[in-house]
Amino acid sequence: MSSPSSSRSSRFLLPALLLAIGAILLGATAWMTLAPREPGAPAPSAIGGPFKLISQEGKPVTEADFKGTPTLLFFGYTHCPDVCPTTLFEISELLKGMGKDKKVTVLFVSVDPERDTPAIMKDYTSSFDPRIVGLTGDRPSVDAMLKAYRVYSKKVPGTGDDYNMDHSAIIYLMDKQMRFVNALNLDKPEVAAKEIARYL
Repeated sequence: MSSPSSSRSSRFLLPALLLAIGAILLGATAWMTLAPREPGAPAPSAIGGPFKLISQEGKPVTEADFKGTPTLLFFGYTHCPDVCPTTLFEISELLKGMGKDKKVTVLFVSVDPERDTPAIMKDYTSSFDPRIVGLTGDRPSVDAMLKAYRVYSKKVPGTGDDYNMDHSAIIYLMDKQMRFVNALNLDKPEVAAKEIARYL
């Protein structure tokens, strides 16, 4: 039979333990939010993360291969009837206005890897600014990246074996360390150019 003192100790042990765990979690959150960052670095974000895909040259690539320059990320597919070619054209015009010397990378990531082979991606991106690089991969690798970047994508059946892909059309601005900064708005190209230039 336990003594009254040990009973009282047990009663207070669980609340104390929960309080300690809560303090640790709160401290970790505060560190993530308030820890000193290099000048111009974005706050920690739940958007983005590591990925392993195949470039339009047929070579394996990860997010580490694109560190060193600000990067724009756009998700789409080569059979896209309007949104994708229009967006890539607008990005090309934006880059043209910024100048060829500006080191900016644009990644066009396929949401339709079953049809978008590296060769098809390379042929497709050749119609736009050469700083635009096509990425594809197997379905699990692409899906993992779509999840990390919070991208909506859904196959829509068409006639026969044909189909379209519904997908979000956000342009992600990443800093030189491939950390998410903001969604880029192309409605005002001069404003978008200044936003990118902050991370050059």
